[in-house]
Amino acid sequence: MDLKQLIEKTAEGLGFEVIDIESSPRGRLLRVFIDKPDGIDVDDCATVSNQLTRLFEVENIDYDRLEVSSPGLDRPLTKLAHFERFVGEQVQMRVRIPVGNQRNFTGALHGVEGDTVVLATATGEQRFAFDDIERARIVPKF
Repeated sequence: MDLKQLIEKTAEGLGFEVIDIESSPRGRLLRVFIDKPDGIDVDDCATVSNQLTRLFEVENIDYDRLEVSSPGLDRPLTKLAHFERFVGEQVQMRVRIPVGNQRNFTGALHGVEGDTVVLATATGEQRFAFDDIERARIVPKF
């Protein structure tokens, strides 16, 4: 089982969804972003952090620092289910392959059709294959 699967299985066992996992180039820093339907608080982060620390010790995973936090207001959309959940929200997306000569798009998330994400931009409706999306984040409202 790879590190990502290990982290996801552990967090899900505690009742949390892993939104994203980031690591530094040499894997010395691990950042784990978690969520649950009613939100995350400091105690939730501590619970997951303590469990992962024990797991990493047992599994002999070498790292210097572990950070566990909520995904924040500008949460990343990393799974197709995230795009379905946040229909209507403003998002910023970067695609792997340019459309025309543009890789960055901002607009309202219209929905998901199969494996295609539909985004309403200032220039009209755009469709992107989920696998072609490099990264996407919600644009927070203030």
